[in-house]
Amino acid sequence: MNIILLGPPGAGKGTQARRLVEERGMIQLSTGDMLREARSSGTAMGRKVADIMDSGQLVTDEIVIGLIDEKLQGDNAGGFIFDGFPRTLPQADALGELLAKHGTTLDAVIEMRVDDAALVERIVARSTCGNCGEVYNDITKPQPADGKCAVCGASDFRRRADDTAEALTTRLMEYYKKTSPLIGYYYAKGELKTIDGLGEIDAVAAAVSEALR
Repeated sequence: MNIILLGPPGAGKGTQARRLVEERGMIQLSTGDMLREARSSGTAMGRKVADIMDSGQLVTDEIVIGLIDEKLQGDNAGGFIFDGFPRTLPQADALGELLAKHGTTLDAVIEMRVDDAALVERIVARSTCGNCGEVYNDITKPQPADGKCAVCGASDFRRRADDTAEALTTRLMEYYKKTSPLIGYYYAKGELKTIDGLGEIDAVAAAVSEALR
């Protein structure tokens, strides 16, 4: 099964992707993770990515598609979760062509719909474990009293520098301009499933599972 998780920054896509990896054996293809992995790989592609990122330029769609192409060549019966890609309509077309090249298809696109005001409140209170990536929230899921991550036991908690109301507003505008058109694109193709992304983590996970049946 191959799926896309759609939603604005902070909607919980990464958290739900990790649940699917654990429960279904899927592979999460995060654009950011793939670029960081390529950059440190020492390969020809990795050196190209490093040069582009070091110069402050944006990595081209062609390079990202190339990285995804490499990942799709591996065997994975559980399927793939596309996280952070596609972000634009041309990228969606390119992904469709790439999947067809590998003789596979996209099974579902899950839109995690959220209320902007509630999303800002959630993000400003967010922190993550620097070791395993577990997400905490000052209001709904505080960091453990003993100062150690409940998942891995590490004590390195971090807050993103751009997890502020002002920065999130800018990121939301970028999402609505470039990525939200994908909602209509995949709806027209009959692949879109919409769920409430602002519930408790377990409730959202249950909604994701139901959407994938």
